[in-house]
Amino acid sequence: MRLLLAWFYRVLFAATASVVIFTPAQAQWQREAFNTLGTQAYIEFWLADTEKAKQLIVDVQAEFERINQLMSPYIANSELSKLNRQAASAPVTVSAELYQLLQQAKHISTLSNGAFDITFASVGFYYDYRAHKKPSTAQLQLARQYVNYQSIQLLPNNQVSFAQPGVKIDLGGIAKGYAVELGIRLLAERGIEHAQLTAGGDSRLLGDKRGRPWLVGIKHPRQEDKYAAQLPLENSAISTSGDYERYFIEEGVRYHHIIDPNTGQSANGLFSVTVTGADTTQTDALSTTLFVLGLQAGMALIEQIPGYEAIFIDTERKMHVSSGLSQ
Repeated sequence: MRLLLAWFYRVLFAATASVVIFTPAQAQWQREAFNTLGTQAYIEFWLADTEKAKQLIVDVQAEFERINQLMSPYIANSELSKLNRQAASAPVTVSAELYQLLQQAKHISTLSNGAFDITFASVGFYYDYRAHKKPSTAQLQLARQYVNYQSIQLLPNNQVSFAQPGVKIDLGGIAKGYAVELGIRLLAERGIEHAQLTAGGDSRLLGDKRGRPWLVGIKHPRQEDKYAAQLPLENSAISTSGDYERYFIEEGVRYHHIIDPNTGQSANGLFSVTVTGADTTQTDALSTTLFVLGLQAGMALIEQIPGYEAIFIDTERKMHVSSGLSQ
């Protein structure tokens, strides 16, 4: 995908938030919004058969719920919750699906030298953004010793163990993108050729918008009704991570949900990062990774990953794009 750098400077202030898709109404565009995985999702696809479309929407929603039941840390009998309770005591056998996603997460952790780390939950569970709650100094000091992706041991036969008690994992930085990817795959398998599926800041586009690209808007992180840019995309995934999604401000400090594994505290230096590429599982994890790494290290990493590009918004509201987007 090639875009002129000038495209991104059509607005005065840089920013990003949840991906929003601009779509004109047409009779055979089937649309539905629904809540899932702790966020709002949106599906849109072209199909003349309304009854078939309704069933497809139900099936996609069911796929999201299946992933939620498998990977939610808030559901006591989910596989992930079972891991958090038992894996420090003895190896736990998990489904091949969860095991493979843990492998993907660990690969990105290795690639980024730990900037992406699902054991951030060892600290992250002390935060409650709605209640304006954060860990005390003592809690932070104690919990940080458990944040280390190398503590996750992926054993043969889909078994997983944790190297020490106190380790907890959360797939919030990758599972939503994975669910979106599965949802769009389901639509493609049922013969759909033009579709978009969005959950929070993660979107996947199937084909084009019947003869023209999908226009994906990237929100302004500080002004709800403004956008930083519109990207013309086809057959692509796009994910945005920003400091405005879940946060609270206390004594002038913004505490948000993107935790730097090195500090156990909210990463700083950027407002948002948007990543485009072929697979939503990857763009979801990479947007979080690059946000934690910051502009310089994040740009260096994305330039090493073929087929993926990034848009960074720094705290001075300046936009920076990777080389594939600036040509």
